[in-house]
Amino acid sequence: MSVDGDVRQLKGEADEPGWEVDPDDDWGVAVVATVARQLKLRRESVGMRAAEFGEAVGYGEDMVYKIEGGKRIPRPEYLDRADEVLGAGGLLSAMKEDVKRVRYPKKVRDLAQMEARAVEIGVYECCSIAGLLQTPEHARALLESWQPAYSHEDLERRVAARMARLSIFERSPAPALGFVLEEATLRRKVGGTMVRRQQFERLLEVGRLNSVTLQVMPMDSAAHPGMSGRIEVLKFEDGSAVARSDGAFNGHPTSDPRLLRVLELRYGTIRAQALPPGESLALVERLLGET
Repeated sequence: MSVDGDVRQLKGEADEPGWEVDPDDDWGVAVVATVARQLKLRRESVGMRAAEFGEAVGYGEDMVYKIEGGKRIPRPEYLDRADEVLGAGGLLSAMKEDVKRVRYPKKVRDLAQMEARAVEIGVYECCSIAGLLQTPEHARALLESWQPAYSHEDLERRVAARMARLSIFERSPAPALGFVLEEATLRRKVGGTMVRRQQFERLLEVGRLNSVTLQVMPMDSAAHPGMSGRIEVLKFEDGSAVARSDGAFNGHPTSDPRLLRVLELRYGTIRAQALPPGESLALVERLLGET
């Protein structure tokens, strides 16, 4: 019976898609295991059986065991409810931030950590608008087109992870950000009319920031070194750098000076062939007007 007398629908594993623990994510596994241990110890310290606790928080007994066994990532509301039921005084609820980061894919977390340290970032995208420039609606529309399809929970998790990276625009001092986008990706009808208009407005907003250089590679341009895939170059305050390209070195990030020079040369050539920032923003404005 619920401690506050509310009638709650017990949630089972089928109701919780997308909350599995990635066994290859060492940090995520450690965080979930720590939270799981605290939940179990506190439940046992007040003498509650798993079934009784599950009913109190609105989850099935099997799910309680999975969460306490570190097999499932607890939802934020689960931690809030557990904190209340077990009288933890906010200690369990305070774990929500770490648990929330665990839900973001490891590759996204690693990228966000590098972006948070970078003082200069250069990105060329050939197939889509760069993630740091996407609106939530545009990102969702892109992810909905992928096959095999993501579950609703996993899709929203990935959208949230992508949006969390946008905190880079709030940094002070701001890093120098450079983006080169293919005109074809801007013309592709991702989402409905309002989604496209909002995305163009976002590009104009970001492209006018003093710390951002936004360029468009026109559709009638000659062949260039980015045609084999995305290129990213991140530089750090200590003079080190890391870069990766879909079309070089198997797509793996590299900090080898020789390989960095190759990708920096390719990125520099792409920027030289793209439209200047002023003309690029004018093109985005025209596309907005046509939408």
